[in-house]
Order: sequence, then structure tokens, then C-alpha cells
Amino acid sequence: MKNSQYSVKVFETTIHDEEQFISFFNINYILFKDYLIVIKGEISDTIINYLNDKSLKYLHDVELPRGRSRKAGEEELAKEKKQNLLNQEIAQEKLSELSQQIENNLTVQDSMVRSGVELEIEGDLLLLNRVNSGATIRCRGNLIITQIVEGSIYCEGNFMMLSASSKANIFFKGQLVDTEQLHERLSRVEMIDNEVCIRPILKENNWVS
Repeated sequence: MKNSQYSVKVFETTIHDEEQFISFFNINYILFKDYLIVIKGEISDTIINYLNDKSLKYLHDVELPRGRSRKAGEEELAKEKKQNLLNQEIAQEKLSELSQQIENNLTVQDSMVRSGVELEIEGDLLLLNRVNSGATIRCRGNLIITQIVEGSIYCEGNFMMLSASSKANIFFKGQLVDTEQLHERLSRVEMIDNEVCIRPILKENNWVS
């Protein structure tokens, strides 16, 4: 697969007056000839013909993604790191608490499960890393994953402990688990009275500053 990435200059506008629009671009053609013009609302054949005659590149009624500021990106990254550290701390604390339950041929793995990888675990699994989209884990025992899950999980044990994104497919004892209840929250999943029960390990207000 061959890919290219471009930085594009965009001019977004809404046309209220055709003559004013055409006059504006006639005057500023040199400035905007290398822009992508995004037009909101109605657009007439007159405007379409004008843009084509001028070889101006345009899109009509589309929502372009808005770039995040550097500060917003740094804040999101810091939040994710904080969550990952917290999840690992919780998992380590809970591991001793659950040690009597996790004793069925325990496998401990600290490497990321990448896209395309399929893990088959006969016993219990403690994973100290993330599960990428496109990866699959099938675990016949109990399961703890300390970082975010974006791939597919099939668990047949007595419980799972994990957090998942909306991309994930989570199955517990053959039942599809609602990922909204696992969204960015480390939770315990188990079967109670033949129903899947999801219980957050910590309340959100215990760690959000």
C-alpha cells in the first residue's frame, strides 16, 4: 500500500450573494487558487460553472476534521498515561486479592498484542499491555488486561477485568458485552444469575483531578 499525506489550506464559506462571491474570487484568485474551497449551504449551477472554469478545487456541504491544538493533544496523552498507570496499579493490587481465583495455569504477558495476532490461552491470563484493533485473544480461564482493549476478546473463565474502546468486540461465556460500559473504565465482568454483570473497579471521581 502506497500512502501520501498532505497539509491542505482550506477556505470555508457560505454563499449569500452570487455576484459578491464571484467578485470576491475574481479579485483574490491568485490567493485562493491553491486552496480547497468548502462551500456550505446551497450552491447554484452558476457558481459550479464559475469554479470549474477557474479550475478552483471545491467541496460542497462536507464537515472536515478540525485539528487539535498542541496543548489539547498533550493533555489527552497525559490523561491516557495517567489512566494506564492507574490501571496497572489497580491490577497489581487486585491480583493479590484475586490470587485464589487466578490459579489455573496462569500466563503473564507484558508485550502488546498487535493487529493480526491471535492468542489461544488454555488457562488464566494476566496481560500488562494493550490489545490493538484486529488482534484476538481466546482465553478459557480468567482474564485481566491492564491497558485498553481495541481488539476481540473471548473469555470462558469465571471473570474478566479490563477496559475497552468502542472498537472492541468483547465476548464473555459466549455473550456479547456492551463496550459502552467498559469505555475507558477498568471493570470486572462476571456471570451472576445467568446474566453478564459489569462492575467498575473504581468510581471515576476517585481518580479524576
